[in-house]
Amino acid sequence: MSTKKALITPGYTLTFILVTALFYLWALPNNLNDVLIPQFMKAFELNRLKAGLVQSAFYAGYFLLAFPAAKLMDRFGYKAGLLTGLLLFSAGCFLFYPASVTGIYGFFLFALFVIASGLAFLETGANSFIAVLGPSETSEQRLNLAQAFNPLGAMTGVIAGTIFIFSGKEHNMKQIAAMQSEGTYQTYLQSEIARVSPTYLIIGSIVLLFFLLIWKAKFPPFLNKSGEDEVHQHGKLSMLIKYPHFLKGVVALFFYTGAQVGTWSYMIPYIKDYMIKSEKEAGFYLFTSLLLFGVGRFASTALMKIIPASKLMAIFSIINMILVSIAVFFPSGIGGWSLITTSFFMSLMFPTIFALGVKGLGVNTKLGGSFIIMAIVGGAVWTPIMGLISDTTTSLAIAMCIPLIAYIYICYYALIGSKPSGPVIFDEDQKIIISH
Repeated sequence: MSTKKALITPGYTLTFILVTALFYLWALPNNLNDVLIPQFMKAFELNRLKAGLVQSAFYAGYFLLAFPAAKLMDRFGYKAGLLTGLLLFSAGCFLFYPASVTGIYGFFLFALFVIASGLAFLETGANSFIAVLGPSETSEQRLNLAQAFNPLGAMTGVIAGTIFIFSGKEHNMKQIAAMQSEGTYQTYLQSEIARVSPTYLIIGSIVLLFFLLIWKAKFPPFLNKSGEDEVHQHGKLSMLIKYPHFLKGVVALFFYTGAQVGTWSYMIPYIKDYMIKSEKEAGFYLFTSLLLFGVGRFASTALMKIIPASKLMAIFSIINMILVSIAVFFPSGIGGWSLITTSFFMSLMFPTIFALGVKGLGVNTKLGGSFIIMAIVGGAVWTPIMGLISDTTTSLAIAMCIPLIAYIYICYYALIGSKPSGPVIFDEDQKIIISH
């Protein structure tokens, strides 16, 4: 008789599909930011440091709301958290309309903060939910499968932004001076700002539809040893900090998000600077990078059947160290393509770090997941730092040293830091398998 366990808890395949669809949805605004940065640089006449505040406002929402999200789900369950996240997500998208009318950069940043606040609920809930919706032994594989749909959303966001947000109108200093003397320059800038909101209004409407679908979906109660369901299980911070593999996982995700967000945020400017491409052409290069990211997710899920997740992540980290080094020291066509290719090898890192970080935490899984999601603030920290380095040195290639440092730490975590450790390690049935 076969002892092989189902990948997903029986009876909840439809719920798995709906929650997996959320991985697609939240990728849309995440990667639209990579289009917004060059668009706002043009429309609001910003330098790279100020444009990088797009990511700071966005990932601040993750940082500030991930813990409240975990506490809400600890009290009311996964479903309540996901519904709250969808409402905030939708509200933030609809705020793009008044932001566009007023033409205030800070209003756009606030709208992005609201969107990210919703995503903090979605990512904390969905990642933790998928991680425990089946056997513990296959949590990395299950989470990589769900995360494989995230780059599809990322590609959709970038292609939509490239087509509908980028106008393709780029003016040199002489042309700008002529428009200013004719009194048409401010009208041009306002038209560039106005191009942003329609895409977000459509996304907000789709998100509301998913709110209704999740509201009607069946969610399982996760039982602990006492037979209590998830609403009555409460994680403890005092217990959580005793797991070294979890704490190192938080640091690993902080570095990883900085690498991913920084690379994608400045990929269009990098390609424009060193490959001499237009904004629309550069947008399609970014799309190619995200396509590789998506292929990498599916390839990684397959490879994990024969190679342990932590070992595969170490291999991918080493490859990315080499590729980013080429982008730093050879800023040209070869550097650009090396940077584009890093997306394939970063593909497995987020879900693998998350799954390894929460492995064995038992009732502390939601709380632990929230702290790992809070580490997404790395995107808010490292992206403007990369912009500052670029503005100071006038070299975007040098700024790519930040992702290089990140991959070094991720390699350490994969090989050494991710080994489960702590006072009590649980299996998927909340039974103790390791006690110190």
